[in-house]
Amino acid sequence: MKLLLEVKKYSIILLFIVLTACNQTVKKSNHNKDTSSRVEHLPYYGDASFTPHWLEPGSQEEKDFHKIPNYKLVDQLGDTITSETFEDQIYITDFFFTTCPGICLKMTGNMQKIQDAFLNDPEVAILSHSVTPSIDSVSVLNTYAKKNGIIDAKWHLVTGDKQEIYDLGRNHYFVENDLGIPKDINDFLHTENFLLVDKNKHIRGIYNGLNRASVAQLIVDVKALKKEY
Repeated sequence: MKLLLEVKKYSIILLFIVLTACNQTVKKSNHNKDTSSRVEHLPYYGDASFTPHWLEPGSQEEKDFHKIPNYKLVDQLGDTITSETFEDQIYITDFFFTTCPGICLKMTGNMQKIQDAFLNDPEVAILSHSVTPSIDSVSVLNTYAKKNGIIDAKWHLVTGDKQEIYDLGRNHYFVENDLGIPKDINDFLHTENFLLVDKNKHIRGIYNGLNRASVAQLIVDVKALKKEY
């Protein structure tokens, strides 16, 4: 009888140790998951202050939230590019010009890293708008694309109506940092920001296109965003 009681006591202690170890393993696993993805869902952004809104994907609130409107531009191949071009795609967007001697080349280099990271992923695309469309014709953009290793099917360099491009940049992508300063079409639009746009045309992230750590985080966030679909 005494031996039987000792065996039962030992079994209970062993079970307690196993359950405790399992619980600690689960907690550690969840912690690692949170560290890599930061949050369960990326926030949504709907104005120039870039205040994060924590919406539930698929909710009515999410459906009614700010979206990038329809547009009609032309890329380096002369193809018409609209919002439908990125149907069922996540895309990263920025604003540049081909004659920029400084930051644009660095931005292009960092965008190349994003292109490489998702080279064989049809769910991810890149859209770069020229802010000097009168200079950056289709042929100029095509030459720039070839010079910088831009893959036509993955990365669209677009030109078009200046008013439309500037309206998109300032009033829908909110790419400029100087809030509250009135501007018109004659004020030059230039920014180092990259934006992450989801499959429903919502802005889900803003990143410094000159900063390697920020670009690396963008790549992580694209992978996290893909898990929502």
